[in-house]
Amino acid sequence: MRKLYKRYADELYDEDGLLALFKLHWPKDYNFAYDVVDDIAIAEPDRPAMVWCNPEGEEHRFSFADLKYWSDKTANFLAECGVQRGDLVLVILRRHYQFWFVALALNKLGAVIVPATFMLKEHDLAYRVNSAEIKTVICTDVGDIAQTVDNSLSECPSLQTRILVNGGGGGQGARTGADDQALSGSTGICSLAIQRPGWLDFNSAVRAASDDFVKLQTEASDPMIMYFSSGTSGNPKMVLHDASYSLAHLGTARHWQRVKSDGGLHFTIADTGWGKAVWGKFYGQFLMEACVLTYDFDRFVPEEICELIERYRVSTFCAPPTMYRLIMNSQVRDYDLSSIEHSVTAGEALSPDLFESWRQLTGLFIYEGFGQTETPVTVCNIAGMQPKPGSMGRPLALYDINILDDQGNPCSTGQTGEICVKVETGDIDQPYPPGIMLEYYRNAAKTAAAIHDGWYHSGDLAWRDEEGYYWYVGRNDDVIKSSGYRIGPFEVESVLVEHPAVSECAVTAVPDELRGFAVKASIVLNAGYNPSDELTKDIQDFVKRETAPYKYPRIINYLAELPKTVNGKIRRAVIRAQDMADSEIATERAPEEFGG
Repeated sequence: MRKLYKRYADELYDEDGLLALFKLHWPKDYNFAYDVVDDIAIAEPDRPAMVWCNPEGEEHRFSFADLKYWSDKTANFLAECGVQRGDLVLVILRRHYQFWFVALALNKLGAVIVPATFMLKEHDLAYRVNSAEIKTVICTDVGDIAQTVDNSLSECPSLQTRILVNGGGGGQGARTGADDQALSGSTGICSLAIQRPGWLDFNSAVRAASDDFVKLQTEASDPMIMYFSSGTSGNPKMVLHDASYSLAHLGTARHWQRVKSDGGLHFTIADTGWGKAVWGKFYGQFLMEACVLTYDFDRFVPEEICELIERYRVSTFCAPPTMYRLIMNSQVRDYDLSSIEHSVTAGEALSPDLFESWRQLTGLFIYEGFGQTETPVTVCNIAGMQPKPGSMGRPLALYDINILDDQGNPCSTGQTGEICVKVETGDIDQPYPPGIMLEYYRNAAKTAAAIHDGWYHSGDLAWRDEEGYYWYVGRNDDVIKSSGYRIGPFEVESVLVEHPAVSECAVTAVPDELRGFAVKASIVLNAGYNPSDELTKDIQDFVKRETAPYKYPRIINYLAELPKTVNGKIRRAVIRAQDMADSEIATERAPEEFGG
């Protein structure tokens, strides 16, 4: 290991060995693909970068040289398709290894990757394509997402190029009894071709492309990646990041996840459509010259995860609390998890009972961390700290973080307020700290509402104890975190009201032992409809069809009227208070839906 990260990071530790200073710096033309992945590929071509496998039994081991080779070929192919610097490209590739080729290739071209989940429906997809004026989409053939794209074409005038990746079984072949044709190809990487009217075949085109790629000029300040992030009012916001976002994940991988650079293997369970994938399978890990494990599964089976940890001797592990709980509720004691040296979690609040049960099983603490689509990890438990069950930890030394009240004043110990990150750097070229979003793309008003008076306002509420540990309280804007997913009530409500039986509705979160929170819909019915189990199922199925299935309300409560203010605004606080009082509500368990 050459300790490449030291090119970009300055660190100091106190007398107790705790990180006291952590600063990042980079040249104006810094590019993650060129300066990290390609640099390692040239210096240490055989250094392992990723072990990829699927339930069908296929395995590929990629070195950094492999990633350079395939990303160079992919970049040449995408350039031939007209992808240029500054273009936004929608990428829906589940956990296929092609995601890494595409992400690096777009970075080399100076284009912006826009990852998205394969669970999008027509309404979701059309909004994303149109709001960002997407010209190119690269997506998997596994599941229904390619058909969803085709169904949306008439509503998406900017979309010009569709590129299809044959994902093989996509984790489904092992369960359907499919033969070898379900695999990604027995003759090599990207060997499985596909034909679909109106689409280009990614695998065949990349294999045919030249691997002689000429480096292009890019700038670190160029937009690099953009995510759609759900909110409670309006449609999802577009969160735009520049290249400093990749470097900021040194805090994620080095100090929070503590990945092992030589002889280790890091495993983060996350689909590439979600931000946690680049948190745990890409930027920080490769900056640390570490190897990642990727499992291209279709549905979460805890015993499969345990078997992978045992088989590949995973050294560091990251998963949302829901998945830890599912693992603990499985036949986990039948597997050897002793290779794990460090375990972390994020995405939901970690319950003390889960913290303790994992410690009793493995002897390890779960190091909780906090961050958002707009940031990397900002508050976390790191080396030298004693994690407290239920606490997110302390602010990472990379950031100046405080808890502020409604007037922007620092909160006292024990007082609940909003987690805020100071953004005044005094540097014209880098006005915000590394990793903090550039803006909500094409939404100056929401950007100004989040970044003002010298602070980035996270919208998340917490309090701080006497030792400086942060304790999460919840969102100040009602976003629901369920099984690691962020669900905007507005998105669910906008679908619910399209059902003929629904007159009015309000979506809130209720505590759920397995998921953290479950989606609940309080509904006022139209005349001629009466509450029934059949109607409840029909409404739930309707939501599953019209938007991503993980958003559907697991609980439906029928009301004569919704509580409102005098000006007609729904009083969700009243509904939430009733939800908290009613601890008898049961929720259906559906672990097969957890995709990470």
